Amino acid sequence: MYNYGIGGQERKLDNAAEAISSIPLNRTLLVQKLTTNTPLRPLVVKGLKTPEAVFAHFKPEVGVQFEDAQGTTVSEQLHFASLGDFGKKGIINQSNFLQGLAAETDDLQKLLRQLKSNKILKSALENPETKAAFLAAIQTMMDELE
Repeated sequence: MYNYGIGGQERKLDNAAEAISSIPLNRTLLVQKLTTNTPLRPLVVKGLKTPEAVFAHFKPEVGVQFEDAQGTTVSEQLHFASLGDFGKKGIINQSNFLQGLAAETDDLQKLLRQLKSNKILKSALENPETKAAFLAAIQTMMDELE
């Protein structure tokens, strides 16, 4: 009897024949149900030759719930039309909530870079009097924006 392993195709492990290499060990396979309607029996669809055709036929989508900083729940529906939709950017582009978090993260990263590289700002924040004046100025600007 032959021993078989997981790879691009079924292959014998005896190394006697040419084979496709195994899936690398640093990969993770995630399996999740991406439709709300469970079929009564397995559905065989013929003629779907590309992943895009499979996505177009089955139209997978999933409802997700996010929790914001105040603890309220935000519900959103994610749709998948290509393999790229499963990546970080693909998921963020579909979600208004995640887009807001990404924008906030970018702003905080820019501020952090400023704090690390701006020597005048560093010295102003080290002195308690200038730090208080700086924070008061920022608070005044925030009040004006509101």
